[in-house]
Amino acid sequence: MWPLLAAGTNITWHLVPLAIVISLVYNASRYELPERIVRRAARLFILIMLGMGAVFSVLMVLSFAL
Repeated sequence: MWPLLAAGTNITWHLVPLAIVISLVYNASRYELPERIVRRAARLFILIMLGMGAVFSVLMVLSFAL
């Protein structure tokens, strides 16, 4: 059942939970206060998503005429 469910899913949707986990783990290893961890993790998540969006946009523009 799992392979059939995963077959219809685009792999790029895995980037969102991966970015969330990376930002939470990174900030949990640096800070102790939960409020600060969540605030910084949200900021890092937004930066990661903007960075991936910028790279995706550049790659899309470069591959437009191919």
